[in-house]
Amino acid sequence: IEFKSRILRSQQNNNEDTATLRPYLNAVRATLQAALCLENFSSQVVERHNKPEVEVRSSKELLLQPVIISRNEKEKVLIEGSINSVRVSIAVKQADEIEKILCHKFMRFMMMRAESFYILRRKPVEGYNISFLITNFHTEQMYKHKLVDFVIHFMEEIDKEISEMKLSVNARARIVAEEFLKNVSSTPNLFSCCFVCLVLFLPYNDLL
Repeated sequence: IEFKSRILRSQQNNNEDTATLRPYLNAVRATLQAALCLENFSSQVVERHNKPEVEVRSSKELLLQPVIISRNEKEKVLIEGSINSVRVSIAVKQADEIEKILCHKFMRFMMMRAESFYILRRKPVEGYNISFLITNFHTEQMYKHKLVDFVIHFMEEIDKEISEMKLSVNARARIVAEEFLKNVSSTPNLFSCCFVCLVLFLPYNDLL
């Protein structure tokens, strides 16, 4: 019962976080909508080539001032614009080591399948967890507002996914610890009990 009440409290906290997330997402949406005014632009260096200027950065006059939208010191979005492309980099909230591991594994899983997401970069910008690259070809083939909706929806869902995985990891750790302790004899070695408690419970203490 106590464990279930803790899960309910955690879910309530997640709902509160979602409510405070709205102004942050609105700022990102408005900035993205303004940045996605892209047009076709041929390379000034190589003839008959068209490359994302935000990536090659060969002509400073074609780049816009980067914008950082920050919710706190750990959650922020970097939007880098240019005449024919926009790069969006997202830093996801990672409150502890468990969230860092879950975030790293989840992002790695997605980036290995970047070709299925079209606008996802295989490698994020340094200091961020994941990056998207939107070019003028994407805006010509897809609706701009749908591209913005995709990025915003991703930012909404990633926090939920990591929180749910975190709860699942904690629940499984408790079950494993309980089963192990059931199998310990009635007069267990004190050292082994202390070791089990430290290994299984200490990393997840902040989740309880």
